[in-house]
Amino acid sequence: MDDIKATISKNITELRMQAHLTQLQLAEMLNYSDKAVSKWERGEAIPDIRVLVRIAEIFGVTLDDIVKNKNVAPSILPKKKLGGKRVFIVALSSVFVWFIATGLFGLFFFIPTTAPYAYLTFVVAPLAMSIVLLVFSAMWGNRLTNAASSSLILWSCVVIFHVFVVTFSDFLKIEFLYIVAAVFELLIIMWFTYRWYAAKKDKKHRQEIDGSEEK
Repeated sequence: MDDIKATISKNITELRMQAHLTQLQLAEMLNYSDKAVSKWERGEAIPDIRVLVRIAEIFGVTLDDIVKNKNVAPSILPKKKLGGKRVFIVALSSVFVWFIATGLFGLFFFIPTTAPYAYLTFVVAPLAMSIVLLVFSAMWGNRLTNAASSSLILWSCVVIFHVFVVTFSDFLKIEFLYIVAAVFELLIIMWFTYRWYAAKKDKKHRQEIDGSEEK
């Protein structure tokens, strides 16, 4: 019995990690808590047969692959979907950023010395929102959402710099800022493309190793 627990815990852990899922993400796919997944992976408990079948379906393997002591890798990578609750949290956090920006705008607008520049709170707000989105993307998103959030941070900084320079100085050659930003955007695209390619290549390599071991 202990051997079966150890084998199942090892295989579930390997499948989850190779699919780049957290315990929480796998738990939500199974409608269980992350504590239950943690117990399975530590060998303290065994999922019932229905859960094992569902785990096999998620990773595109057979039930036999999970309960036998052999190297196992997911034949498909499960899609990480943002649940309705997470989408609501992200949306609420984004709205909260603009709520704060509106409050600061109202505060600065009624102070004579800062009234002419009160609108700048709305110029800075997109940067704060993009940072919030990047944090949530790092927890719940994927490479695409990470890349989009990083790009949003970059261009928010560009717009802020542009507006502040135009507002507080006479510098005219601001177009160079966009040329530099375009270079950084290209680097962001290249970096995330490389990570996608490296992950795809690593997956193919693992499949080739598993195929040679089965032979």
